[in-house]
Amino acid sequence: MTNLVILIPIALFLGAAGLAAFLWSLKSGQYDDLDGAAERILIDDDAPDGTKSEDD
Repeated sequence: MTNLVILIPIALFLGAAGLAAFLWSLKSGQYDDLDGAAERILIDDDAPDGTKSEDD
């Protein structure tokens, strides 16, 4: 029973810390562009023959 007196506040603190971290990530814009990171891997930056592309 005395273990619950210690474990319940620890669990509440960890839950509040996780919620605070999630809210901070929302405010800092971590979830603004979800499609950009997924599509960035598909963009080929290098020319196939190893020369620089015209965009550089």
